[in-house]
Amino acid sequence: MKQLKTTNALIISLVAALTVGGCASSMSGGAYSRSQARQAQEVQMGTVESVRNVQIEGTRTPIGALTGAALGGVAGSMIGQGTRANTAGAIGGAVLGGMAGAAVEEGVTRQQGIEITVRLDNGRMVAITQGADQTFAPGERVKVVTAADGTSRVTY
Repeated sequence: MKQLKTTNALIISLVAALTVGGCASSMSGGAYSRSQARQAQEVQMGTVESVRNVQIEGTRTPIGALTGAALGGVAGSMIGQGTRANTAGAIGGAVLGGMAGAAVEEGVTRQQGIEITVRLDNGRMVAITQGADQTFAPGERVKVVTAADGTSRVTY
């Protein structure tokens, strides 16, 4: 019964850690970082040339791997009956759990995005990838907003 409670607590910890890991910075065209707030940003006007769907990879922080390793280590230690079997199970469980935790984190934080190619009024072409929270179509007039840190976004 005690092992079941420990396993349940670790599962809850894994879910919580992955949820926190999933709160990574937004790729939305409407999301700004704290450092970008109240800062002047360069605005250039242009016309959308093309739009294509892309997939923005998820985050890969140590949180998923470490949480998975902890959960896998505890679960693996419950295998076998003896000190060596428990130790081997814990090590194997930690390695497999770490790999699984990293994969889960990346999958949970992956998101749909769009690549917008814009011909700026000065004739230059730029392509910007951002979250697919707005729709754009070829021929539309848009703004390309660029922050001092080089982060750019397309908006109306």
